[in-house]
Amino acid sequence: MTPDPTPAAPATGTAAHTHHGYITSKDDYLKRLRRIEGQARGLQRMVEEEKYCIDILTQVSAMTKALQAVAMGLLEDHLSHCVVDAAVAGGPEAEAKIKEATDAIARLVRS
Repeated sequence: MTPDPTPAAPATGTAAHTHHGYITSKDDYLKRLRRIEGQARGLQRMVEEEKYCIDILTQVSAMTKALQAVAMGLLEDHLSHCVVDAAVAGGPEAEAKIKEATDAIARLVRS
């Protein structure tokens, strides 16, 4: 029996297309996320070395802003690619993508 050449659908979301909106900026996102990972390790070191609380909080704030920048970029990419594509196609896919984006925005606003 030969394997099915069609890849499985992603675990979350519905993908009518093969590439996500962020694919053209993937390297930039990875670079930013690696920098954030380094910031997290730096925070751990600061706590281990018992650095001054305000200095740690300043770094937490910088890391939070960096994560928010990634989130906003991904949201913008999602809206301009995935949601627009679904809206052009219309139907239940469009409604689902708009609801999905609205829910994501609500999560970001609450965080």
